[in-house]
Amino acid sequence: MHIDTRSKMSTLTLDGLGALLQGFGTNPIPTAQGLPDACVLSRPVDIYRVYLADILTKLAGCEPALAYDAIQTSSTLANGDLTIPVPRLRLKGKKPADQCADFAANFPADHRLFQMPNAAGIHLPIFVTSHSLGRLILPYVFQRQNSYGKNPHVGLGDPSAGHPGRRRVIVEFSSPNIAKEFHAGHLRSTIIGAFISNLYESMGWDVIKVNYLGDWGKQFGLLAVGWQRFGSEEELAREPLKHLLDVYARINALFKPEQDESKKARDEGRDTSEIESRGLFAERNSYFRRMEDGDAEAVALWRRFRDISIERYISTYTRLNITFDEYSGESQVQSSTVETVERILKEKGVYEEHNGSWIIDFKKHNAKALDIAVVRGRTGTTTYLLRDVAAVLERENKYAFDKMIYVVSSEQDLYFQRVFKVLELMGRADLAARLQHVNFGKVIGMSSRLGNVKLLGDILDQTGEAMHEVMRRNATKYAQVPDPEAVADVVGISAVMVQDMSGKRVNNYPFDIARMTSFEGDTGPYLQYCHARLNSILRKAGLTRDDIAKHVEDHPTALETETDKRHCIDLLRLMAQYPDVTATALRNLEPSTILTYLFRLAHQLSSSYDVIQVTGTNEGRDVMLARAALYEGVRQVLENGMKLLGITPVERM
Repeated sequence: MHIDTRSKMSTLTLDGLGALLQGFGTNPIPTAQGLPDACVLSRPVDIYRVYLADILTKLAGCEPALAYDAIQTSSTLANGDLTIPVPRLRLKGKKPADQCADFAANFPADHRLFQMPNAAGIHLPIFVTSHSLGRLILPYVFQRQNSYGKNPHVGLGDPSAGHPGRRRVIVEFSSPNIAKEFHAGHLRSTIIGAFISNLYESMGWDVIKVNYLGDWGKQFGLLAVGWQRFGSEEELAREPLKHLLDVYARINALFKPEQDESKKARDEGRDTSEIESRGLFAERNSYFRRMEDGDAEAVALWRRFRDISIERYISTYTRLNITFDEYSGESQVQSSTVETVERILKEKGVYEEHNGSWIIDFKKHNAKALDIAVVRGRTGTTTYLLRDVAAVLERENKYAFDKMIYVVSSEQDLYFQRVFKVLELMGRADLAARLQHVNFGKVIGMSSRLGNVKLLGDILDQTGEAMHEVMRRNATKYAQVPDPEAVADVVGISAVMVQDMSGKRVNNYPFDIARMTSFEGDTGPYLQYCHARLNSILRKAGLTRDDIAKHVEDHPTALETETDKRHCIDLLRLMAQYPDVTATALRNLEPSTILTYLFRLAHQLSSSYDVIQVTGTNEGRDVMLARAALYEGVRQVLENGMKLLGITPVERM
């Protein structure tokens, strides 16, 4: 019996969805032909959009696609579930406000999905019916579970365009420099890049996650010189990465006066070649020249330090539940590809020799803001720009990607504009068009607040310890957590990630360990608490998820009593929006889009606990199961959103 019901009422197929909708009095689903953005099997709000577009088409006499595109999601529940800005219909004749009033007056009064609308100037707010919400949204969520909010069809290629498979995106993120400080920029890149990777995977793209290490260049030559002076095998064995950081810091302190002297000369328009031919400049350049020439001893030391760095980074990434498909780096770029880039640039007439260096003067190529870039230094060694352009060509050949995203600080905006422009100047505008730089702002005050912490692992340790201390303050709850240290670590990581993702990624933000580990306000611990509390509701009621799923299958509604109806409706309305939120996030690549939604859901949830009570009432088992189902649906949406952000939800805390 249950199998037959599931087959007839499943929201996972168009036939099943149509049967479910007709079961509570709607007409058949209007055809979505000509509406390529309509995804009724992935986004429940699109079901409402398709029906509403059909009504608008008849009322306004416009094309279905135009009507569909005019429908917008309301930013707040009080303003409706959907809204129609009438000017977007581009109708002639009456004023938009009068047209809006006509639409409201002539809206079908007996429609089972929509309440009768009231015009608000040039906007027509649309509220969906509680009748449809209770019967549609919970089955929709329960039948998808972990896949609710995902849309694997987005990543499919277009067979008519010769692309029958999944589209492929490379996401390059984190990308620390070996044996150098894993600073706040790398932390932000790691968090944001992992989110973008998760997001594209959820939308059906084939995602290649690349950690492009800064493992080549003159900075390594400086580290090697520092190792010769300050290196200790004993210290390296005890704390490998911290010792290399210390070595680099010490040699860099000695090198700084020479750098300042060179910069002053350059700012004054003087030749810097004499300054850079002596002292640590000369030692650094000489060592890097040995590396580029393949000197066995120099390459062996480089490889040793690179392996140490990667090993330590992997253990830290594991704590963040982040893996990479490829640990690459500038060292991996083939010299033959670099030579190909230089040959093409020379053939195109954009590569110039200047004072012993090879440069590109972008001002001569309609890019005045990009100024002049050195592509190969006067010592004959390659620069980042040359190696990165070559890396793009190699990745195109290796992965045949449709899109490549660099998740790097906004401080590098100019640099990536140069990379993309060089490809255009090489005659590869098609390739440059597939590249995107996703930038972000600075973290202010991290080092001072964490005692000059340099490693990401240290940052996570300190936030985890702070979270552990907060948890200890409630001895009763603390005693009920099976592994409090592990939970504190997860919640501490959540605290860091939520603070990082709370605002627009281009904004700077202050690193505040006291605020981020608070249970008050929109913080990681608060979000974790909401998820844990929803788990506790099931435990206290003695219900399993199978019990609830069966109830939803047999009784797909959570609106049994008038006392809890308004709160139930508003939770369902928010739950329905989640797939639309993920679709928006795919367009803007803003983690805050997901996080802001999760906090809206959490706030609505907090206002509902006292009204929608699962235990301690005399309203019967069916009411208890219905309310538990509503909470379980919210918990599922919270879990999905948290995992999309890279946050591991905890069950108890």
